[in-house]
Amino acid sequence: MKAISRKTSRLATVGALAGTAVLAVSVPAFAHVTVQPEGAAAKGGYAVVDFKVPNERDNASTTKLEVSFPADHPLASVMPEPIDGWKIEVTKSKLAKPLEMHGEKISEAVSKVTWTADGKGVQPGYFQKFPLSLGALPQDADQLVFKALQTYSDKEVVRWIEVPQKGQAEPDNPAPTLQLTAADDAHGGAARNASAGSEPAAGTTTAAANGSGSDTTARVLGIVGIVVGAAGVAYGVFAGRRRTAA
Repeated sequence: MKAISRKTSRLATVGALAGTAVLAVSVPAFAHVTVQPEGAAAKGGYAVVDFKVPNERDNASTTKLEVSFPADHPLASVMPEPIDGWKIEVTKSKLAKPLEMHGEKISEAVSKVTWTADGKGVQPGYFQKFPLSLGALPQDADQLVFKALQTYSDKEVVRWIEVPQKGQAEPDNPAPTLQLTAADDAHGGAARNASAGSEPAAGTTTAAANGSGSDTTARVLGIVGIVVGAAGVAYGVFAGRRRTAA
Protein backbone atom coordinates (compact mmCIF):
# COMPACT_ATOMS: atom_id res chain seq x y z
CA MET A 1 0.00 0.00 0.00
CA LYS A 2 2.85 2.37 0.86
CA ALA A 3 4.50 1.68 -2.52
CA ILE A 4 1.25 2.45 -4.30
CA SER A 5 0.86 5.65 -2.26
CA ARG A 6 4.41 6.77 -3.13
CA LYS A 7 3.80 6.03 -6.84
CA THR A 8 0.54 7.98 -6.76
CA SER A 9 2.33 10.91 -5.11
CA ARG A 10 5.05 10.88 -7.78
CA LEU A 11 2.44 10.84 -10.54
CA ALA A 12 0.62 13.77 -8.95
CA THR A 13 3.88 15.73 -8.73
CA VAL A 14 4.74 15.03 -12.36
CA GLY A 15 1.22 16.05 -13.38
CA ALA A 16 1.48 19.29 -11.44
CA LEU A 17 4.83 20.13 -13.03
CA ALA A 18 3.45 19.36 -16.49
CA GLY A 19 0.46 21.59 -15.83
CA THR A 20 2.76 24.40 -14.71
CA ALA A 21 4.82 24.01 -17.89
CA VAL A 22 1.68 24.22 -20.03
CA LEU A 23 0.60 27.37 -18.22
CA ALA A 24 4.04 28.90 -18.70
CA VAL A 25 3.95 28.21 -22.42
CA SER A 26 0.40 29.53 -22.79
CA VAL A 27 1.11 32.91 -21.16
CA PRO A 28 0.59 35.58 -23.87
CA ALA A 29 3.57 37.52 -25.18
CA PHE A 30 4.15 40.98 -23.74
CA ALA A 31 2.15 43.40 -25.87
CA HIS A 32 4.11 46.26 -27.45
CA VAL A 33 3.65 49.25 -29.73
CA THR A 34 3.74 48.31 -33.42
CA VAL A 35 3.28 50.01 -36.79
CA GLN A 36 1.49 48.50 -39.79
CA PRO A 37 0.55 50.01 -43.19
CA GLU A 38 -3.01 50.18 -44.42
CA GLY A 39 -2.24 48.48 -47.72
CA ALA A 40 1.22 48.76 -49.28
CA ALA A 41 4.14 50.82 -47.99
CA ALA A 42 6.11 50.97 -51.25
CA LYS A 43 9.49 52.62 -51.59
CA GLY A 44 9.21 56.11 -53.02
CA GLY A 45 5.45 56.22 -52.47
CA TYR A 46 2.99 57.37 -49.83
CA ALA A 47 1.24 55.24 -47.23
CA VAL A 48 -1.20 55.44 -44.37
CA VAL A 49 0.17 53.63 -41.34
CA ASP A 50 -1.32 52.79 -37.96
CA PHE A 51 0.62 52.83 -34.72
CA LYS A 52 -1.16 50.21 -32.63
CA VAL A 53 -0.96 50.77 -28.87
CA PRO A 54 -2.33 48.00 -26.61
CA ASN A 55 -2.81 48.52 -22.88
CA GLU A 56 -1.70 45.42 -21.01
CA ARG A 57 -1.87 47.06 -17.57
CA ASP A 58 -4.61 46.13 -15.08
CA ASN A 59 -4.80 49.39 -13.15
CA ALA A 60 -3.56 52.19 -15.44
CA SER A 61 -4.51 53.74 -18.78
CA THR A 62 -2.25 54.85 -21.62
CA THR A 63 -2.47 58.63 -21.70
CA LYS A 64 0.31 59.61 -24.11
CA LEU A 65 2.18 58.25 -27.13
CA GLU A 66 5.31 59.91 -28.53
CA VAL A 67 6.69 58.64 -31.84
CA SER A 68 10.10 59.86 -33.03
CA PHE A 69 10.92 59.70 -36.74
CA PRO A 70 14.20 58.37 -38.18
CA ALA A 71 16.67 61.18 -38.80
CA ASP A 72 18.54 59.23 -41.48
CA HIS A 73 15.40 59.02 -43.65
CA PRO A 74 13.40 62.23 -43.07
CA LEU A 75 9.86 62.37 -44.42
CA ALA A 76 8.69 65.58 -46.09
CA SER A 77 4.99 64.90 -45.54
CA VAL A 78 3.49 63.63 -42.27
CA MET A 79 -0.21 64.19 -41.57
CA PRO A 80 -2.05 62.75 -38.55
CA GLU A 81 -5.70 61.80 -38.61
CA PRO A 82 -7.86 63.48 -35.93
CA ILE A 83 -8.87 61.14 -33.09
CA ASP A 84 -11.66 61.89 -30.65
CA GLY A 85 -10.34 62.31 -27.12
CA TRP A 86 -6.74 62.95 -28.18
CA LYS A 87 -4.71 66.11 -28.71
CA ILE A 88 -2.07 65.83 -31.44
CA GLU A 89 1.17 67.79 -31.62
CA VAL A 90 3.48 67.64 -34.65
CA THR A 91 7.11 68.66 -34.06
CA LYS A 92 9.36 69.68 -36.95
CA SER A 93 13.14 70.05 -37.08
CA LYS A 94 15.60 71.68 -39.48
CA LEU A 95 17.25 69.35 -41.94
CA ALA A 96 20.99 69.26 -42.41
CA LYS A 97 20.35 68.47 -46.08
CA PRO A 98 17.12 69.87 -47.65
CA LEU A 99 14.73 67.50 -49.40
CA GLU A 100 13.14 68.07 -52.78
CA MET A 101 9.43 67.44 -53.10
CA HIS A 102 7.36 68.23 -56.20
CA GLY A 103 10.09 70.56 -57.43
CA GLU A 104 10.34 72.43 -54.12
CA LYS A 105 13.10 72.26 -51.53
CA ILE A 106 12.02 71.26 -48.03
CA SER A 107 14.29 72.56 -45.27
CA GLU A 108 12.49 70.92 -42.32
CA ALA A 109 10.72 67.67 -41.64
CA VAL A 110 8.62 66.10 -38.90
CA SER A 111 10.81 64.69 -36.15
CA LYS A 112 8.10 63.67 -33.66
CA VAL A 113 4.34 63.28 -33.30
CA THR A 114 2.76 63.27 -29.84
CA TRP A 115 -0.75 62.13 -28.93
CA THR A 116 -2.03 63.19 -25.49
CA ALA A 117 -5.35 61.98 -24.11
CA ASP A 118 -7.97 64.58 -23.24
CA GLY A 119 -10.04 61.97 -21.43
CA LYS A 120 -9.47 58.46 -20.15
CA GLY A 121 -7.01 57.39 -22.84
CA VAL A 122 -6.51 53.72 -23.69
CA GLN A 123 -8.06 51.84 -20.79
CA PRO A 124 -6.92 48.40 -19.52
CA GLY A 125 -7.84 45.59 -21.88
CA TYR A 126 -8.19 47.85 -24.93
CA PHE A 127 -6.00 49.12 -27.77
CA GLN A 128 -5.96 52.26 -29.90
CA LYS A 129 -4.77 52.93 -33.45
CA PHE A 130 -3.01 56.20 -34.22
CA PRO A 131 -3.06 56.76 -38.03
CA LEU A 132 -0.55 58.82 -39.99
CA SER A 133 -0.16 59.61 -43.69
CA LEU A 134 3.53 59.40 -44.61
CA GLY A 135 5.60 60.20 -47.67
CA ALA A 136 7.50 60.11 -49.69
CA LEU A 137 8.96 56.88 -48.34
CA PRO A 138 12.69 56.39 -48.97
CA GLN A 139 13.80 54.39 -51.99
CA ASP A 140 17.12 53.30 -50.49
CA ALA A 141 15.81 51.55 -47.36
CA ASP A 142 13.99 48.30 -46.63
CA GLN A 143 12.47 49.51 -43.38
CA LEU A 144 11.86 52.53 -41.19
CA VAL A 145 12.39 52.32 -37.43
CA PHE A 146 10.34 54.61 -35.19
CA LYS A 147 11.12 54.98 -31.50
CA ALA A 148 8.07 55.31 -29.26
CA LEU A 149 7.38 56.28 -25.66
CA GLN A 150 4.18 55.01 -24.02
CA THR A 151 3.08 56.91 -20.90
CA TYR A 152 0.53 55.59 -18.42
CA SER A 153 -1.82 57.37 -16.06
CA ASP A 154 0.37 56.36 -13.11
CA LYS A 155 3.29 58.25 -14.76
CA GLU A 156 5.12 55.08 -15.81
CA VAL A 157 6.89 55.43 -19.17
CA VAL A 158 7.72 52.41 -21.35
CA ARG A 159 10.40 53.10 -23.94
CA TRP A 160 9.92 51.12 -27.16
CA ILE A 161 13.30 52.06 -28.61
CA GLU A 162 15.34 48.87 -29.11
CA VAL A 163 16.10 48.23 -32.78
CA PRO A 164 15.45 44.59 -33.83
CA GLN A 165 18.48 42.92 -35.41
CA LYS A 166 18.33 40.25 -38.12
CA GLY A 167 19.20 36.80 -36.88
CA GLN A 168 18.68 37.76 -33.24
CA ALA A 169 15.82 37.31 -30.83
CA GLU A 170 13.33 40.14 -30.53
CA PRO A 171 14.40 42.59 -27.82
CA ASP A 172 12.28 43.19 -24.74
CA ASN A 173 11.24 46.66 -25.88
CA PRO A 174 11.34 46.60 -29.70
CA ALA A 175 10.90 49.84 -31.61
CA PRO A 176 7.98 49.94 -34.08
CA THR A 177 9.38 48.97 -37.48
CA LEU A 178 7.70 49.62 -40.83
CA GLN A 179 8.70 47.18 -43.58
CA LEU A 180 8.87 48.73 -47.05
CA THR A 181 7.98 46.86 -50.22
CA ALA A 182 9.35 47.15 -53.77
CA ALA A 183 8.54 50.38 -55.59
CA ASP A 184 6.40 48.63 -58.23
CA ASP A 185 4.16 46.96 -55.65
CA ALA A 186 1.94 50.03 -55.36
CA HIS A 187 1.22 50.49 -59.09
CA GLY A 188 2.57 47.37 -60.77
CA GLY A 189 0.63 45.22 -58.34
CA ALA A 190 -2.60 46.97 -59.28
CA ALA A 191 -1.80 46.56 -62.97
CA ARG A 192 -1.03 42.89 -62.44
CA ASN A 193 -4.27 42.46 -60.55
CA ALA A 194 -6.20 44.20 -63.33
CA SER A 195 -4.52 42.04 -65.95
CA ALA A 196 -5.06 38.96 -63.89
CA GLY A 197 -8.65 40.01 -63.42
CA SER A 198 -9.31 40.02 -67.17
CA GLU A 199 -7.62 36.71 -67.89
CA PRO A 200 -9.33 34.76 -65.16
CA ALA A 201 -12.65 36.11 -66.46
CA ALA A 202 -12.13 34.19 -69.71
CA GLY A 203 -10.76 31.28 -67.74
CA THR A 204 -13.79 31.38 -65.52
CA THR A 205 -16.07 31.18 -68.59
CA THR A 206 -14.05 28.25 -69.91
CA ALA A 207 -14.15 26.59 -66.53
CA ALA A 208 -17.90 27.14 -66.43
CA ALA A 209 -18.26 25.62 -69.89
CA ASN A 210 -16.08 22.69 -68.87
CA GLY A 211 -18.08 22.32 -65.71
CA SER A 212 -21.31 22.43 -67.71
CA GLY A 213 -19.99 19.76 -70.07
CA SER A 214 -18.94 17.63 -67.15
CA ASP A 215 -22.35 18.03 -65.56
CA THR A 216 -24.09 16.99 -68.81
CA THR A 217 -21.87 13.92 -69.11
CA ALA A 218 -22.54 13.05 -65.50
CA ARG A 219 -26.28 13.36 -66.02
CA VAL A 220 -26.19 11.13 -69.13
CA LEU A 221 -24.13 8.51 -67.32
CA GLY A 222 -26.46 8.71 -64.37
CA ILE A 223 -29.53 8.16 -66.54
CA VAL A 224 -27.85 5.25 -68.30
CA GLY A 225 -27.00 3.74 -64.95
CA ILE A 226 -30.58 4.09 -63.76
CA VAL A 227 -31.93 2.45 -66.94
CA VAL A 228 -29.46 -0.40 -66.70
CA GLY A 229 -30.24 -0.87 -63.04
CA ALA A 230 -33.98 -0.90 -63.72
CA ALA A 231 -33.52 -3.41 -66.51
CA GLY A 232 -31.51 -5.64 -64.22
CA VAL A 233 -34.20 -5.50 -61.55
CA ALA A 234 -36.93 -6.26 -64.09
CA TYR A 235 -34.94 -9.21 -65.45
CA GLY A 236 -34.44 -10.55 -61.95
CA VAL A 237 -38.16 -10.37 -61.21
CA PHE A 238 -39.07 -12.00 -64.53
CA ALA A 239 -36.56 -14.82 -64.01
CA GLY A 240 -37.89 -15.42 -60.52
CA ARG A 241 -41.41 -15.75 -61.78
CA ARG A 242 -40.34 -18.25 -64.46
CA ARG A 243 -38.64 -20.39 -61.85
CA THR A 244 -41.74 -20.24 -59.66
CA ALA A 245 -43.99 -21.18 -62.53
CA ALA A 246 -41.73 -24.09 -63.44
